[in-house]
Amino acid sequence: MINTGHHSELKHHFASDNYAGICAEAWQAMAEANSGLASSYGDDRWTAQACEKIREVFEKDCEVFFVFNGTAANSLALASLCQSYHSIVCHEMAHIETDECGASEFFSNGTKVLLVPGDNGKINLDAVEHTITKRSDIHYPKARALSITQATELGTLYSVEELQAIGELAKRFDLRVHMDGARFANAVAALNVAPKEISWQAGVDVLTFGGTKNGFAVGEAVVFFNKELAYEFDYRCKQAGQLASKMRFLTAPWIGMLESGAWLRNAAHANSCARLLANEIKKIPQVRIMFESQANSVFLEMAPEALEALRARGWHFYTFIGSGGARFMCSWDTKVEEVANLVADIKAVV
Repeated sequence: MINTGHHSELKHHFASDNYAGICAEAWQAMAEANSGLASSYGDDRWTAQACEKIREVFEKDCEVFFVFNGTAANSLALASLCQSYHSIVCHEMAHIETDECGASEFFSNGTKVLLVPGDNGKINLDAVEHTITKRSDIHYPKARALSITQATELGTLYSVEELQAIGELAKRFDLRVHMDGARFANAVAALNVAPKEISWQAGVDVLTFGGTKNGFAVGEAVVFFNKELAYEFDYRCKQAGQLASKMRFLTAPWIGMLESGAWLRNAAHANSCARLLANEIKKIPQVRIMFESQANSVFLEMAPEALEALRARGWHFYTFIGSGGARFMCSWDTKVEEVANLVADIKAVV
């Protein structure tokens, strides 16, 4: 477990992009919203404007809702796509399977999650097709949703072409497509594409658009490109305890981040730091990079005693994610010199 003691005495972590604080643009937007009175529960000008900004970013008339965290965003979105007798197909390492405590099953009243393999954290389409066609009798949960993660849990990215192929398969089998976009900004920045190209144009029905990992204080957006699927989603949010009474503080940061371009700058910076780390690690023969570093994480394989030695030097990182390796995650506020210090210590311990 992570030592939650005096972090100020330790070196900068590389455990999670959730460790980072609030960036200036998000903080400023919250400060500006903190003036006078405003209607509660989303009936305010900041929420309306945030929805419009998101529609502009995606160049699409879509339904937008705001919740506190990614688990709620994913599980409520998936619940809106399925009945309890349906199934959700996802990668075996997907966050909705490994890190959300059964929330998708809970909020959907029992929709079954079916797992498929795939290299580099990306679903194998042949495995998806096999999973959804091997049984069609009434005794087996009917496949209804396909959930993909962009960027993946292993820091890799689906290309535009890969997403289009997924969209085509989903259409062929009448599946609804959910995208877990906790690090969607990192994907947009890395692929250098318009957001629409890796979302609705590729067949995504609903996206959970991450804010927290990209410099926000709190909050994710649930974006329904297929507006019919958003029917009564506001009731789902309320029932799940996700309707913020002072909604302007959840939504104002979206305005500041999207208007200023900070959402992409932050993501590009985090990606750049991960590239720097990966490139330096390639020069160390005793350490292996496990997956291509395409977003803001680097997965490393090195001797267990080297990992322990790194921890002893004050570095924080996870080892329970990603096939037994160590994950080093960069964030919007990672410093280049911190990357250099980490590399120096890795060289020392190996």
